[in-house]
Formats: sequence, C-alpha cells, structure tokens
Amino acid sequence: MTAHRRFRDRRRFGPVQVGTYYDGRGRDKHTAACTAPGCGFSADYTDRSAAELAAQTHRCKA
Repeated sequence: MTAHRRFRDRRRFGPVQVGTYYDGRGRDKHTAACTAPGCGFSADYTDRSAAELAAQTHRCKA
C-alpha cells in the first residue's frame, strides 16, 4: 500500500527535491528524492538539515 503524503516547504537541489510532511502521528518528517529517470534515490529523515545535506551530496548513477 502506498503512502499518500501532502508535502509542504519543497526545495530543489539539482535533480533532488526535499519536502516536509506530517507522518501518521503528526510529527514533521523530511524526504529527499531524486527526480532523475532511473535513479530511484529517496530517503526519509527526522531533521531538515540532514535531508538537505543528502540532497546536496547525492550523485546520480542514472
């Protein structure tokens, strides 16, 4: 089953987007996801700065 998340405060770092959302318990979570075709990188973080660091240092293999 897929999760339907409503992202807010989105920011783009090259091909990677960072977005903030509320999890099922009302806590802030942050996701970094690469939008390049065939890459498949995405990760969830509890800290916004960690998500932005992952976005800035991500290197696509696609």
